[in-house]
Amino acid sequence: MVKYFLGQSVLRSSWDQVFAAFWQRYPNPYSKHVLTEDIVHREVTPDQKLLSRRLLTKTNRMPRWAERLFPANVAHSVYILEDSIVDPQNQTMTTFTWNINHARLMVVEERCVYCVNSDNSGWTEIRREAWVSSSLFGVSRAVQEFGLARFKSNVTKTMKGFEYILAKLQGEAPSKTLVETAKEAKEKAKETALAATEKAKDLASKAATKQQQQQLV
Repeated sequence: MVKYFLGQSVLRSSWDQVFAAFWQRYPNPYSKHVLTEDIVHREVTPDQKLLSRRLLTKTNRMPRWAERLFPANVAHSVYILEDSIVDPQNQTMTTFTWNINHARLMVVEERCVYCVNSDNSGWTEIRREAWVSSSLFGVSRAVQEFGLARFKSNVTKTMKGFEYILAKLQGEAPSKTLVETAKEAKEKAKETALAATEKAKDLASKAATKQQQQQLV
């Protein structure tokens, strides 16, 4: 059995802008699990298509029940190969990714097609497919369920990271991350609490002064 995912997303940026952003996605606030990226091969074909292969290293925290099945020295990083075909004439980019280690535990294969949105030529559509499989006897179904859930979570991070980079490239102020928003809220709460404390001290001081004056009278 293989778990299958099919999804479609839209980026409100042109295909050219998305193509440029694709190669500059890392780092971004939503990709802290991506440790390294290296281009290992690149060529332009006679029909003017750009072929690339990249090697990416990502953190791969296993669920606790899976950690008991593997030795403590098993690497927690996963190596991903990414092949891409860019066709500038037809404005399409197709990517294929798959992990090359931890394959006994789980293999996640993904295919994405970036093309011009049919409803708005200034937007880009991403059609995404993924296949999650495991060869672990007895727990393969649980591993696949976990892998599919993590994949969906990573898709959300990928899209937010894409939007963040696109905003930077287009000279807009990127939307704040949840961490930044929480930090600002915390700082604002501190300032409010400090102001309230100072005001309370001031009121208490005025009340004490007024009481002393009344006693003197």
